[in-house]
Amino acid sequence: MALVKDNILLQVVRGTLGDQITIYERNGQIIMAKKRGPSKKKPTKKQLEARYKMQVAAAYARVIIQDPEIKAYYKSLAGPGQNAYNMAVKDAYKSPEVQNIRFEESTVVVTAKDEFRVAEVDVRVVDPAGDILERGKAVLGRNSVEWYYKAASLPVGGKVIVVAVDLPGNETVREVKLE
Repeated sequence: MALVKDNILLQVVRGTLGDQITIYERNGQIIMAKKRGPSKKKPTKKQLEARYKMQVAAAYARVIIQDPEIKAYYKSLAGPGQNAYNMAVKDAYKSPEVQNIRFEESTVVVTAKDEFRVAEVDVRVVDPAGDILERGKAVLGRNSVEWYYKAASLPVGGKVIVVAVDLPGNETVREVKLE
């Protein structure tokens, strides 16, 4: 790979020359590199999963940036050399993280984070027999990280199931047994 500086000819040339050299631009720099060919190895299961996940993320990004408000949101988060599409793909590729679940009397406090934003947190209270006693949406706190859900009761031996959802719809489920 070579970085090209001050070459008038290569300022306008992009693409592959023969089957030998590829010229492209990234972040304002012109790069010349040996042309890569397709791999001769069979993809692993993890590679196939990653390719599928990327296809889904790219499909989400193509659709979601048609909405001017969401496109503006993603564009505001883009850094140098990035655009709204890149940010939408990045957001769709990763699920939110439920970092902590704690109880303050009958209130369930969920700490959920995402690189972009957590859209909603759903809380279910389940009794020891496995029946759902109640469910509802948690309310985002002032710190934009903690979500609060006021439960009618938290039965001993039951569990609380928390589902954090981000803007693209990725879900993360976490359970806590009640003691």
